[in-house]
Amino acid sequence: MSVYSMTGYGSATNRAAVSGDEVTPAPLALTVDVRSVNGRFLDLTIKLPDEARALESGLRDLLTSRVKRGKVEMRVAFQREGEGGITAPSPEQLMQLARLEDSVRAYFGKAAPLSVHDVLLLTRQSTPVARQDDEALRVAKLAIDAMVESRRREGDKLVTALRAGADRVRALALQAQPLVASVVQRQQQRFLERWQDALKLTNAGAEVSTTAAAERALGEAATYALRIDVAEELTRLNAHLDELDALLKKGGELGKRLDFLIQEMHREANTLGAKSQALELSTISMDMRVAIEQMREQVQ
Repeated sequence: MSVYSMTGYGSATNRAAVSGDEVTPAPLALTVDVRSVNGRFLDLTIKLPDEARALESGLRDLLTSRVKRGKVEMRVAFQREGEGGITAPSPEQLMQLARLEDSVRAYFGKAAPLSVHDVLLLTRQSTPVARQDDEALRVAKLAIDAMVESRRREGDKLVTALRAGADRVRALALQAQPLVASVVQRQQQRFLERWQDALKLTNAGAEVSTTAAAERALGEAATYALRIDVAEELTRLNAHLDELDALLKKGGELGKRLDFLIQEMHREANTLGAKSQALELSTISMDMRVAIEQMREQVQ
């Protein structure tokens, strides 16, 4: 299953109907645009013409069946076909308006006659848009499909970026592992040298054997090694990286789980930096945190 981003766009229209080799305009052109951006929850906004409010429930059901998270906005626009983009009233509409005008003027003799503008406005508002329910839902489904596909493509790019970041962190963890032993070994040698220098400068040097001094230095080194041991942090970090890889392979909408996993990885990298007593480990910890922060931005 693919990983889906929360960012996407889709559009569909029935502006032209294909019949054989001819393309003829649809009597009522319909365009649906769907945009999706980041959001913690599912936040739907559906913008419809006033005469098409009855479509909102069906459109909302379509969206909730395909999208689980994100701020989603759908716009539905109707455009009636006519010369120069002006609505052409039907004969039935004109006859009905004429009858209504005669009825009104029979009671109100001084009433002004209908102008061309009035006729066009009234016939436009009375066009039965609501009867286009099935067509509107069909076009909306196409737009949602396009938006979901757009989110899938964006998700593929995010997966590529996350895998690159995970590979970087894993490589840094591999670099850190052997450094711990070398740091402890260097510190052990420093302890021995310091003890030997201290014995030379004190009168107790004659009474303390070299063996005892070495044992004391080794004990100090062992305590130091325990204090800076990051094997546990590196083990947990690698486990988090394995879980990240498993989630990306599983696919679906993983935002919340990935966000939590990135937080745990960041915590381990911070602990690694806090325990670092060598420049090499501090540098690796900083590089890890940079890579993990870039992954966090992608996830969010």
